[in-house]
Order: sequence, then C-alpha cells, then structure tokens
Amino acid sequence: MAFCGLCGGTYDGASGPPPSAHHECNERLAMEPPRYCAACRRRMKVQVTPLGWSAECSRHGVLVP
Repeated sequence: MAFCGLCGGTYDGASGPPPSAHHECNERLAMEPPRYCAACRRRMKVQVTPLGWSAECSRHGVLVP
C-alpha cells in the first residue's frame, strides 16, 4: 500500500480520501519536502537547509531529493 508523503492518506482510497483528492498534495510536494513515509505512513524527521532538504524515516532511513 502506498501513502501520501504530505498528508499521510492512502492512495488506494480504501481508508481515506480517493486518489484524486491528493492532486493538491502532489502539487505541494513539488515545492515542499514530504512529511510522511510513503512506505509505512510514519511521520518523518525533516531538515530543510538553504541547499535542499532531507527526510528520515525511523524504519526506512534517509530520503533526499
């Protein structure tokens, strides 16, 4: 199952908004770092620097753009 990186909702529509509801989330993710792990829905530790960002999931490690 895949999860939205911005709001943490599911993409399958089974337990949350339908995939079309994440259109705004996808637009915002183009400019912002993800806040939730797309694999496990855990909240990530995000660090924003002048040169970019990094996000770390406690289970899946570091994600960089």
